[in-house]
Amino acid sequence: MHVAEAFFLGDAGRLRPTRALPADTNVLTQASCTSLHLSYWKAFKLLGFLDVENIPCARDSILYGSLGSVVAGFGHFLFTSRIKRSCDVGVGGFILVTLGCWFHCRYNYAKQRIRERIAREEIKKKILYEGTHLDPERKHNSNSSN
Repeated sequence: MHVAEAFFLGDAGRLRPTRALPADTNVLTQASCTSLHLSYWKAFKLLGFLDVENIPCARDSILYGSLGSVVAGFGHFLFTSRIKRSCDVGVGGFILVTLGCWFHCRYNYAKQRIRERIAREEIKKKILYEGTHLDPERKHNSNSSN
């Protein structure tokens, strides 16, 4: 193990680089630090099935829904001073904002994927036809020079 790759667990479990290791510290290599980080985040799933990290738009939708819940519930409470109804409005705000953000984000994600697919196909065509008699730029250039 190289000295530059050595880490020890300091105060509050923070990893700190060190050059001279005290005798009673736990030594971790850079590879084990990476595996610790991945295993810590890998286990998080919302409600047991929604993998927030790997599903596109899930994280943003949940965060915006939470903010919408707080704003809707607190705003309703300020106007009416009814606690139970404000909680109901907060839950409704969470559902509406989460679904709205989810569908908007997924729609934009699908449009982006379609644009990327079209661009990949055009690049493949350009590479395939470049320099041949089927090249559209070559036909265009030869017609304009006549």
